[in-house]
Amino acid sequence: MTTAELSSGIKLEYDTFGDPHAPALLLVMGFTAQMTAWDEGFCRQLADRGRFVIRFDNRDCGLSTKLDGQFVDAAAIMGAAMIKAEIPPVPYTLSDMAADAIALLDHLGIERAHVVGASMGGMIVQSMAIEHPRRLLSVTSIMSTIGDLEFGQATPEAMEVILAPPPSDRAAAIARAADYGVWASKRYFDVERAYERAAASYDRCSYPEGASRQIAAIYASGDRSDLLRAVTVPMLVIHGRDDTLIDPSGGRRTAELVPGAHLVELADMGHDIPEQLWPMIVGALIAHGDTAVATTELMVAS
Repeated sequence: MTTAELSSGIKLEYDTFGDPHAPALLLVMGFTAQMTAWDEGFCRQLADRGRFVIRFDNRDCGLSTKLDGQFVDAAAIMGAAMIKAEIPPVPYTLSDMAADAIALLDHLGIERAHVVGASMGGMIVQSMAIEHPRRLLSVTSIMSTIGDLEFGQATPEAMEVILAPPPSDRAAAIARAADYGVWASKRYFDVERAYERAAASYDRCSYPEGASRQIAAIYASGDRSDLLRAVTVPMLVIHGRDDTLIDPSGGRRTAELVPGAHLVELADMGHDIPEQLWPMIVGALIAHGDTAVATTELMVAS
């Protein structure tokens, strides 16, 4: 793993898989999730299919820069967003996180890349498609939504888990993993594997303080609906019908708004990317990227 020092002063921890000369594919993870939530085996499957895969820790997470001490009243921001009132100031927005990702591509000398985001990461790659379209070959938004609070709502049970106070110690953090079954793929959820992942994540970096600033960034960034209607980057939307953290309506609405977007709904997928579905998801990502590039080349040639 390597650290990229960006001109903004943010440092991003990242690692890569595959041939650096292959088309780049940048993976953007979601709310409070470290880059290791993109399983190494998943990354290697993408690399084996001809991609130079990059994963990284978002700011305020993992081994990347943390904005220690920058207080944000996340509850006030969420409340203001829900009633469409003026949003209090926040340390950063999804646009800043999108700029981080673009700056990482700059650091690596990559002019254009395929980008794939999961959950909050899907929101970030949507922002990249809106604000930095010339840097993208294709975009894939997985189990995400558009910022319009009428779509992609969590069930009360899932919201209770996501907003619960952080665990007090390692044992509690590991035990909490059982609660993630509320939004996981019902057919594939393995609680013992969830415990293992939680332990590895805690040991790598436990940083609950970052959660309030990341969720504030989500709610403060607002509704992307009108901006998504003007997106020209080829977009694939993947969503699980089992998802209770971001209802499938979030994915469906994303695909409705973006011109030419393709929607893939998976019956046995929740708010996770289980190993049993990797071949299907990897295949969809590769096919989407190849089609996007071929279509662009045809348009340029004509």
